[in-house]
Amino acid sequence: MSQLMDKEDIRRIIQRLSHEILEKNKGTKDLVIVGIQRRGVNLAERVSKMVEQIEGEALPTGILDITLYRDDLTQIAHQPIVRNTDISFSLEGKKVILVDDVLYTGRTVRAAIDVLLDFGRPQKIELAVLVDRGHRELPIRADYVGKNIPTSSEEMVEVKVQELDGKDEVLIIKRGEH
Repeated sequence: MSQLMDKEDIRRIIQRLSHEILEKNKGTKDLVIVGIQRRGVNLAERVSKMVEQIEGEALPTGILDITLYRDDLTQIAHQPIVRNTDISFSLEGKKVILVDDVLYTGRTVRAAIDVLLDFGRPQKIELAVLVDRGHRELPIRADYVGKNIPTSSEEMVEVKVQELDGKDEVLIIKRGEH
């Protein structure tokens, strides 16, 4: 097991991603942020707070649970844990920044897009991730990447956030090491 990022690394990445999002979208007009349960929600909230610090304007920020949209639902558990989805604003014509912690096969993002489209028809959907570890199974790429981390299929990337885990860090763990 080795640490790839610490608290300060993650803070800097959130700051950079926030600036990139604002630059590419030319500010906050029609911009909304939606985090994928679990750790994507915490990262989305951090990006939203950083954007507010930079622009002085709060962005609508939502929470998305993809559990029932997963294509491997029957393989996860007999009774999967369904968490809340909270998108209390319209997505019609909005530029949605979808936030997740790790981009791997692309299947989570595909499911998240399905859920988003059930809420309305955004102008566009962009993806921001803390870590892109490769190994895509679907033609999905992130628009904003904190760090590209080449991994083997024998490794796992574990993101920890203060809000859920008591500390901020990103670890790479060999399967069976955990």
